[in-house]
Amino acid sequence: MPGTLELTNMDMKPGTTLKLKGRIASDASSRSFSLWSTVPLTCDPPPSFTINLGQDKNQLNLHFNPRFGESTIVCNSFSGGSWGPEQRDSNLCFSPGSEVKITVTFQKDEFKVTLPDGYQLTFPNRLGHDHVSYLGLDQLHLSSFKLD
Repeated sequence: MPGTLELTNMDMKPGTTLKLKGRIASDASSRSFSLWSTVPLTCDPPPSFTINLGQDKNQLNLHFNPRFGESTIVCNSFSGGSWGPEQRDSNLCFSPGSEVKITVTFQKDEFKVTLPDGYQLTFPNRLGHDHVSYLGLDQLHLSSFKLD
């Protein structure tokens, strides 16, 4: 059964790379839309999975959210109860049920995400934190985790 994994007290500093390997849930559906909402969803959200990096689930430096129903990857930040402007990328090189290797390199001013096909996208470190202590995964069955 797909679910959520949260790791706290990580010590990810600029120059560190997070390597994740896992299988996207075959019925990957995003539940992240309802985490901060007081209004219940009345329909099923589109299929997706989520990788969150930040200080905690309420301060996300990077919200990485491939949305299969939209054929896009959405990156964002979350702080003070508000989402920032979305950054969208159309290089969706995986699908529900697939095995993936994704790396995230934390640099002082940005995050570099390398996808399974080698494509790399960047997202600014909008919150300006100099370390990341929280990792949250949803709809990704983790088989390997490494900080380099």
